[in-house]
Amino acid sequence: MRTPSNSILAYIQAKDGNRPHLISRAFTEDATLSMVVNTGSIAFPPESQGRDTIADLLVRRFGQAYENIYTFCLSVPPKNQEPEFICDWLVVMSEKESRAVRVGCGRYHWFFSQESHLVERLTITIEAMQSLPPQDLDSVMVWASSLPYPWCSAQTALDGAPDLADLSAVLAYLGRENI
Repeated sequence: MRTPSNSILAYIQAKDGNRPHLISRAFTEDATLSMVVNTGSIAFPPESQGRDTIADLLVRRFGQAYENIYTFCLSVPPKNQEPEFICDWLVVMSEKESRAVRVGCGRYHWFFSQESHLVERLTITIEAMQSLPPQDLDSVMVWASSLPYPWCSAQTALDGAPDLADLSAVLAYLGRENI
């Protein structure tokens, strides 16, 4: 039986693994994606309509530019068939061309079909997206690859984070509820 948790996992596996065929296990055919970008370091169209458009934007084009992608939902998975689910997220990746490291964070707001439990609407808010030099790749990837994937607490992510000044905006966002 499909659950909201399965749909979220399918989205993460599709995006991180550059597997557009998995998007059909995450989104309804006419799903809507809204992007709220609160940083100038990355750009996305504000709204995309339809599963194929979402696959192009968040999987195919994303996979052309980035590799070593780890996306974490900073929460426990939804346990029931809730119609919506909100959680913070953390993403770690590297740019294919420059090998620069990108670390970002924000919030997911998922809305699920009551029949299929596929995503009908997703709002992704990007609060911070830090760019780090290629020489930081190893330390950042050691951190990312050691975290529970894809469900991880913000505290666990904070506890293992490398001591890099360029991560300050992301780590401040993740730690905002622990203050």
